[in-house]
Parts: sequence; structure tokens; C-alpha cells
Amino acid sequence: MPVDDGAITVEIGLNAAIVAVTSRSPRILAVSEGQEDSRDGLPFGPFDPARHRTFETSLRASVEQQTALDLGYIEQLYTFGDRGRHRSPGEAGKHMVSVGYLALTRTDAENNARLADAGAHWRDWYSYLPWEDWRQGRPAIIDQVILPALRLWEKTGHQDERMGLPQRRTRVRLAFGLDDFPWDEERVLERYELLYEAGLVGEAVIDGRTSATATPPIGLTMRHDHRRIVATAVARLRGKIKYRPVIFELMPPEFTLTDLQATVEAISGRHLHKQNFRRLVEGAELVEPTGMLTAATGGRPAALFRFRRQILDERPAPGLKVGGR
Repeated sequence: MPVDDGAITVEIGLNAAIVAVTSRSPRILAVSEGQEDSRDGLPFGPFDPARHRTFETSLRASVEQQTALDLGYIEQLYTFGDRGRHRSPGEAGKHMVSVGYLALTRTDAENNARLADAGAHWRDWYSYLPWEDWRQGRPAIIDQVILPALRLWEKTGHQDERMGLPQRRTRVRLAFGLDDFPWDEERVLERYELLYEAGLVGEAVIDGRTSATATPPIGLTMRHDHRRIVATAVARLRGKIKYRPVIFELMPPEFTLTDLQATVEAISGRHLHKQNFRRLVEGAELVEPTGMLTAATGGRPAALFRFRRQILDERPAPGLKVGGR
């Protein structure tokens, strides 16, 4: 929807960070524009108030048209409107403001075939944010690549202090859990923004930022500011699963507790102790047994469970309050 202020045309677009979990990996749905730009992007569509009453209905229609995917849970994230976010030749005459959304869905072989036909594909979100996956312990990339580069960047931050901004060293300590600060899995956007400011991600290089080191860009580069939207979505979902039962939007109707734990670990990026997790699930009363068993695990048959929907009427904030490190 273009808006003319007399000097520049503003267009409102809608971006969706669509999440699914397959093979115990968190996936983001990516689309490609063609051979001219091979970088991943998020599904996008302009808002047309003549056709759709709300942003959400417009987004759902655009996503279904682009990917043939029917979205489940959806919520608005943030409005992204910084100048230069698209870095397109025609930006002198127009400016794109994008409303970002988080959407959750389930996928299967039939859906994947339709997505491939539509030119879309699932990508592990840790390929964009490799420093966020702590399931096997602290990622080596943090100590071997990121922190050495950020320490050099910290030394050039005197202007930040003169402008009254926090010291770069303090921001790095807080974002990456150094010294007395614990790692907080929800600070995804803060970590990405630091790497962008330091010129350590491809989007920063494209936008003209320079790095204090010769470190190659970290993680897969996306079009425009779509990786920032992904980081915002990951942070939101990691926080959301602690107080709302949205994790079950990513689960099949029936599942084992092992599968549920693997999905929570995939989203949070943390390894969870098996017995502690089961006590947490039992205490939260979020699931109930179906009375059926499955041998699909390859070992002894495992009990199948389903989401206990009555919890929504019993408690205002039912979720899996997985603790920090």
C-alpha cells in the first residue's frame, strides 16, 4: 500500500518468519528470487487494504499464494522501517516498511513437494545463527571466531561512550554471557545486532560497514534485513514457549516425550536433562497419555501423548519454563 508524503513513497509490506521442526531441527521457510540474487529471503507480500481487512489475513493469503502452505499459529513481531533496509536502486523514490510476523506450522512430505514446486525450501535456522546452538555445549565459533573479532571491535568504541551509549565491552559481556553474566538464550537479536555493528555478518558488508578484522562473514547471509527478522522471531519463540503452550503447534497430534523434549531443545538451543524435563512436563500438566504405544523409536515401545487442551481453561500462562544456564 503506497503512501505519498509529497517527497517519498512509503510501501507497507509483510514478512513472515515461518517455523517448523523436522528431523529434530528448527527450520525457517526461505524463498529465492531467482538467479540474480541467490540469497535466502523470507516470504513477503504487500499489504493491499482494498482486498484484505487486516495485515494478518493479507499475510496468510500472500504466503499461501507463494508457498501453498496453510499457516497455523501467527503473531506480529515488530515493524522494520529503517532507511536503507532494502538497499535497492529505486529506494530514492520509495521506502519499504515491513511488518514482521512469526508463524508456526507442521510439515510433511506432501507439503514439502508443494513448497519445492513454489521455489521455497526449509533451512535450519542455525545456519543463519550458528552461535545460538548450545545443544552440544558452547559453540566453538564463539571463542574461536566471534569473541576475538569483537575484542578488536571493542577498542574502537570510544565514540559510543562520548554519546552516552553503554561500553561495547559491557554489551558483549551481557549478550554472550561472559564473566559474571549467564548466557541468556532469549538475547538472540542483541547478539545479531552486535555482529552487524562489528561488520561480522554479510548484511553489514553489503550495507557498507567495515570489520576490524579480516573475519569472513559469519552464518548464511539473507536478503535485505531478513536475518534480523529471523533473529527477532527466534528470540520471541524462545521466550514464548516458557509461558504459552505454542510448542504444540510444532508437534504432531500424538508424540512421545522424547520427541517433545527434542523439539523444545531445538527451539531453545539448549540441552535438557531427561528426567528433569519429564518432571517439568508432568508438573505443568500440559500433556496426557493416549493409551497407545509406538515402536517407531527403534527400541522398546514408547508411550504416546497428546496436548491436554483443558489446561487453557485452567491456567492463564501454561508453558514449559525451561531455566537458563
